[in-house]
Parts: sequence; C-alpha cells; structure tokens
Amino acid sequence: MLRVIGGEFKGRRLKMVASPLVRPMPAKLREALFNIAAVQEKIKKASVLDGFAGTGSIGIEALSRGAESAVFIEEFYPAVKTIKLNLARCEAEARGRVLHREFNRAVIELSKEKAAFDLIFLDPPYELLKGRNPLKVIQKRGILKKKGLIVLRHFFKIEPDLRFFKCLRSVTIGDDTLSFFQ
Repeated sequence: MLRVIGGEFKGRRLKMVASPLVRPMPAKLREALFNIAAVQEKIKKASVLDGFAGTGSIGIEALSRGAESAVFIEEFYPAVKTIKLNLARCEAEARGRVLHREFNRAVIELSKEKAAFDLIFLDPPYELLKGRNPLKVIQKRGILKKKGLIVLRHFFKIEPDLRFFKCLRSVTIGDDTLSFFQ
C-alpha cells in the first residue's frame, strides 16, 4: 500500500497499479528523496514534471509538500487511470495534469506549449536507460527552467549518460540510485 508521506495530503492512501510493469518508488526512497535539501528548497510553489509517473506518487508527494502544479507523463493506460484516481483521492485534480503519451512525445508537446519546470522527476523502467536517454529530450526541448533540478531514479549498476546536464550528486539506497542533475 502506498501512502503520502508528508505535507498537506500526509497519510492519504494511494491506489497501486495491478501490474508488474509499474514499479512504484518505495516509501523509504521517497522519504529520502524529499528530505534532500536540493529538493526541499525547490519544492515550494514549483512546477513539477513526473515522468514515467506510474501511480503518480512522486508528483502527488510534491503537490502535498507545496508544489504549485504537476504534470504526470505515463504511457501505460491502467497507470493513467490510477494517477487520475489518486489525484482525486487527494482532491488535487485542479493542480495536476495527466498526459497519456510516450515520454518523448509528451516532452515535445510540452515544449510546443512553452512549458518549463522547476523540478523534473524521472523514474523510467531500468532497461529503458540502456537504449534511450530521457535527459537528452529534456535538454533538446528546453523544458527545465534555468535553475531547475532533475532527479533520475536508476538501477545502481546503470550509469546515466552525463553529456546533457551536470550531475550534482548521486545517492544510492539499496539497488536504487537517485542522481541529481542541473
């Protein structure tokens, strides 16, 4: 079971997606992520992008902790329905937008709308990083604000491509690594 860890929606239960294709971020890792100073200082009134959103738990946690708005990108339709349900459970539908698209296509669409984000959370399937690089499309389309921050969750044995953004730090917890880019 997923719960919101802190902020306005603290304790609210979030629905899970009944599929092995969706791998929600464990509570311990989510808590560590939101306790990191770089994230805490950017979250208030931030515009957030939750890429590869799954259940939407990261974007909803950001909204709960003071983010102004969140865009959720998810390609898997059962997960899209779950994100919408979870936003409704938190009464945050007005602050969230769900895009049912493949990640690169959604980023292209957002760039055409001149959207830009203070915080971008990426939690792609581990195998995706071996063949594609979500950082590249973000850089190419310019959807990260000048002082914005990208947080990428990846398997600790996979090295993300560092050509597109400066890696500020990486934190490994168990098999997961959170890499912070600016």
